[in-house]
Amino acid sequence: MPDNTKRLAQELIVNDKVSVIAGFEITPAAMVVAPLATEAKVVELVMAAGTSIITEKSPYIARTSFTLPQSSVIIADWAAKNKIKKVVTIVSDYAPGADAEKSFSERFKAGGGTIAEAIKVPLANPDFAPFLQRAADAKPDAIFIFVPSGQGATFMKQFAERGLDKAGIKLIGPGDVTDDDLLPQMGDAVLGVVTAHMYSADHPSAKNKAYVAAFEKANNFRPNFMSVGGYDGMHLIYEALKKTGGKADGDSLIAAMKGMKWESPRGPISIDPETRDIVQNIYMRKVEKKNGQLYNVEFQTFPDVKDFGKIKK
Repeated sequence: MPDNTKRLAQELIVNDKVSVIAGFEITPAAMVVAPLATEAKVVELVMAAGTSIITEKSPYIARTSFTLPQSSVIIADWAAKNKIKKVVTIVSDYAPGADAEKSFSERFKAGGGTIAEAIKVPLANPDFAPFLQRAADAKPDAIFIFVPSGQGATFMKQFAERGLDKAGIKLIGPGDVTDDDLLPQMGDAVLGVVTAHMYSADHPSAKNKAYVAAFEKANNFRPNFMSVGGYDGMHLIYEALKKTGGKADGDSLIAAMKGMKWESPRGPISIDPETRDIVQNIYMRKVEKKNGQLYNVEFQTFPDVKDFGKIKK
């Protein structure tokens, strides 16, 4: 897939003379285009991928999604303060998984916690059952899980089939595992799952309520964090162009994007002028039923979180 992304990006830059290349659902795709963005001086706007290092790969990259350390560090702090002493980590075996595992484990251990086992699962078509069995055998207080958006439903199904929800093992992690658009079909095994994330369809602001209503009307399903990354990315391009008076060269656009602040459906966000990465609230959420439907209900807010991966220790 990254090879294909590189080829398409090259065609867009050379043949179509685009001013911005945006999207990038996964980290390898974002990374492979970075040298092209630098060479052509074209803005690369990352609307989804969450590995910390991405924005360091080109001075023309800005991000409107999130970074995995933002959520993973916050949930490590929460776990250490909430009687969780021993954790097994299960992460997908690619860059974001490594990012999530490293930032969670370092912070959790610094807070006095123990990592009983660190398990990596294949990214493509994973069968979680054997890994869940290994985790259960370690008898942890909680499993820290990171899987990319879309795999959470499979993971939750196998978590319930193995009876881990009944065994008193808590499930914690960044918010991908209880992704909003898949959550309604996940069943009651997911009740009580605690995650840290930058967006919930249940976020109680007026702006988000209007966004969710419009999105559901257009698509017949609930918006998730991916949708918000794209929505805010388009907003950033539009506002940057207003600021430059329509000048769309990479240097003008990226300069306009630095330091920009606005209220998103997820809450207040800004683009860090130093790193060109997103600064945003991270919310602690718990899966609860509201009007018969499952939602990630926010119960604590950590404001203006920068990417911990770039904060020098």
